[in-house]
Amino acid sequence: MSIKISVIFTTYNSPDWMEKVLWGFENQTFKDFEIIVADDGSTEETEKRLSEFKKNSWMKIKHVWQKDKGFRKTRILNKAIVKSKNEYLVFTDGDCIPRSDFLEVHAKKAKKGYFLSGGYLKLPMATSELINEKHIKLGKAFDAEWLKSKGLEDTHKLMKLTASGWKEKIYNSLTPAKATWNGHNASGWRKDIVAANGFDERMQYGGEDRELGERLFNRGLKSKQIRYSAICVHLDHARGYVTQEMLKKNKKIRKDTKRKKLTRTAHGIIKDPN
Repeated sequence: MSIKISVIFTTYNSPDWMEKVLWGFENQTFKDFEIIVADDGSTEETEKRLSEFKKNSWMKIKHVWQKDKGFRKTRILNKAIVKSKNEYLVFTDGDCIPRSDFLEVHAKKAKKGYFLSGGYLKLPMATSELINEKHIKLGKAFDAEWLKSKGLEDTHKLMKLTASGWKEKIYNSLTPAKATWNGHNASGWRKDIVAANGFDERMQYGGEDRELGERLFNRGLKSKQIRYSAICVHLDHARGYVTQEMLKKNKKIRKDTKRKKLTRTAHGIIKDPN
């Protein structure tokens, strides 16, 4: 595959979870990528852990950091986009461990005029804490039977891990979930994302990722569902930073984006003058 990928994932004071995500990328079948850790103000412990990891890793890893001034995910993501050097960008989060074929799927399914929309399988806290480097390397962290034996509830959602071949294609086409831009598992061409001016930095938690996708739709792009193809497992964590004020503000911005059919934000990578 000739495509080159820049992986961007966010983190905030979760070095244990970040390390597990890095182990997931360490074991990818697709190798032509760089990683940019978009750090929204973590303490020195994250930098220390990342430096130690890099000593024994073959991967190219960049650390982009900003001061902790509350939830500013969109701002650090834009900084990471600027630092990226490859033509295709894959976005995920610092609590989502990718299966070994995660980037291979994104690379194979990348198509001009489209962005890709994936999902995740959420794990309970006990299982999240249990998973280690060996479980990720051997694929146990993505094995439905092993996960069930370690506390994961047996539901239809496990099909995300077991679907393959024709089942994978059918499930992707029949899922009621819309193919939106999901920050934990989405990808697109760098030129399209930059043309939309990246993420709207006014936005905090709640639909801040989807708003970018809505602008991409307004630009004429289409989306492709890969919910049952590009697999990652989501480690549990608290969300104490979420407020109703954030949600209300974000909802209004998204409503304006749809109503005005905006293709670009004035509050993104480049800040337009008032």
